[in-house]
Amino acid sequence: MRPFDQDADHGRAISVSTLSRREAGKRRPSLDLLIPLARAHRIALDQLVAAPAGGEPRVHLQPLRMNRGSVLVPLTQYPGRVQVFKQVLAPRPPELVTHEGYEWLYVLAGRQLLVLGEQNFTPRPGEVAEFDTTEPHWFGPADTDTVEILHLYGPRGVHAVVRARPSTAEERSR
Repeated sequence: MRPFDQDADHGRAISVSTLSRREAGKRRPSLDLLIPLARAHRIALDQLVAAPAGGEPRVHLQPLRMNRGSVLVPLTQYPGRVQVFKQVLAPRPPELVTHEGYEWLYVLAGRQLLVLGEQNFTPRPGEVAEFDTTEPHWFGPADTDTVEILHLYGPRGVHAVVRARPSTAEERSR
């Protein structure tokens, strides 16, 4: 069987020499070549032209399965700068930790419990918390369901700078 002989929908043949030139890098693929190849292999055209898996990390997210059912998805890879993660946190017992840095937590879904030293906070979807990580802290679900958050972690001394605020009319309506 010669797999690329015929483009079934259009009846056009793809010559062996055309394929050979393409494989040798002497011909750039055009849609006239890519569409029949995709059909012959029974795959979507975007699978032939997709970005390589090692490309932009925000496009090719690699979830990491953590202990007790939690999932961590790194959204950036900037060592020494602010790191951004999407996390789904499963219930687990609180264990306070400290380390150098600064964190921001934005709740996407569920209810979060944030323990900062002797205080407990329960941010809900749309709410944010920020804190210095040298303060003993722990965060996870506030109940038996998971909580989904955006988690930003940066070097100590890096703080969020708010450049836009609600207009005066929006503040009065709250």
